[in-house]
Amino acid sequence: MEIIEKKIVAKDYLTKSKLPASDYVINPYVGCPHACKYCYASFMKRFTGHEEEWGSFIDIKECEKPINVKRIKGKSVFLSSVTDCYNVFEKKYKITRNILEQLADVDCQITVSTKSALIVRDIDLLKKLRKLKVAFSLNTLDEKFQKDMDNASKIIERLKALKILHEEGIYTVLFMSPIFPYITECQELIDVSKDRVCEYWFENLNLRGAYKKTILNYIRVNYPQLLEKYKQIYLKNDLTYWKELSYALDRYCSERKVRYINYFYHEELVKKKSETNNKNIS
Repeated sequence: MEIIEKKIVAKDYLTKSKLPASDYVINPYVGCPHACKYCYASFMKRFTGHEEEWGSFIDIKECEKPINVKRIKGKSVFLSSVTDCYNVFEKKYKITRNILEQLADVDCQITVSTKSALIVRDIDLLKKLRKLKVAFSLNTLDEKFQKDMDNASKIIERLKALKILHEEGIYTVLFMSPIFPYITECQELIDVSKDRVCEYWFENLNLRGAYKKTILNYIRVNYPQLLEKYKQIYLKNDLTYWKELSYALDRYCSERKVRYINYFYHEELVKKKSETNNKNIS
């Protein structure tokens, strides 16, 4: 697929975050050529005016204004929430690298989330960041399923990148997201990566908007034996599977002394953060 690329001017890279675990987000790009079939960020098209298919365009955000490092002192910053800051165009434009250069030595918690092995290019800068976590998204060991779902780095490349970063002393996270019911091999993913991962994050597959139909159709064609189970979860809102998996993961990680955070109830966490912020304001 040919990607439509365009440079745009951004007023500021910093944006206040609605995510439960961060104060600010930085999105160096608009759009993402990884074109994940389950990508919630496709809703961005409503605000950016893009009529192209999600995954077929990329806007490169150029900003002359330096990042206000005083503003983020003692805060948490997340790269990135609605794009992958290490998508293939980062190799050419180095927007993320420029941002990291500005964040070096800043006293704030920085989390970089990616599906791209390109991040190892910037190890020199990553090691300068005082408080850093690098989270690699990975939700399968099945190469065909991964290729069906996204255009990001291969499974083996992500695992290799995690190992390189870990050996360089960088705090590594395997972000198991989104977990596809009855498909994602949660325990196997932990077992094959535990020598290179400091912490695991778990997030369930949420289906909403246009991609809900896309994913259910994919299951119907490729995993017909699971279709009724998916309908039970996503059409009848049955939470039994997630409750049982949450318990199983808790037990599995606890027995192996594996550090983890469960984000299955993401919407509840966002609501709780909003209520807390409103109380602080009043």
